[in-house]
Amino acid sequence: MDTISIRKMEQKDLTEVLKVYNEGIETGMATFQTEVPSECVWDEGHHATLRFVAEVNNRVVGWIAISPVSTRAVYCGVGDVSVYISNESKGKGIASKLFGRLIEESEIAGFWTLQSSIFAINTSSIQLHKKMGFRIVGTRERIAQLHGEWHDTVIMEKRSVGTI
Repeated sequence: MDTISIRKMEQKDLTEVLKVYNEGIETGMATFQTEVPSECVWDEGHHATLRFVAEVNNRVVGWIAISPVSTRAVYCGVGDVSVYISNESKGKGIASKLFGRLIEESEIAGFWTLQSSIFAINTSSIQLHKKMGFRIVGTRERIAQLHGEWHDTVIMEKRSVGTI
């Protein structure tokens, strides 16, 4: 079995991170985005240090990162989580390992809530989030269209142990 290594994302990883993100776009149930952003746009949209990659055989096969939910100071401890695993690496426990590291590091950094907005049809992601301690907060019905089709999203959150 190949060894999975979880480490902080580095600038040099962005090309591979965006390749994995593109695979998520192509599924039609991971994001409303239809095009991969530039490295600069992706970089600016995510927390500078709360981003991690999973490597197998020195190759990036997954990533997880936090985006801010608001620029208002009162929400500085609330982060929106994105997690993407390459198609060939799904079902191997990589996302759980990434989540474990992110949850630990985000609490050290002072985050009290992690949240995710997941396509309702993406049941495997919903189950993963439940496994990692997230709970369903609600459903946003027909929140946006992808390729002309309306989709619902399930809102999930995980509160830091220190804030419950």
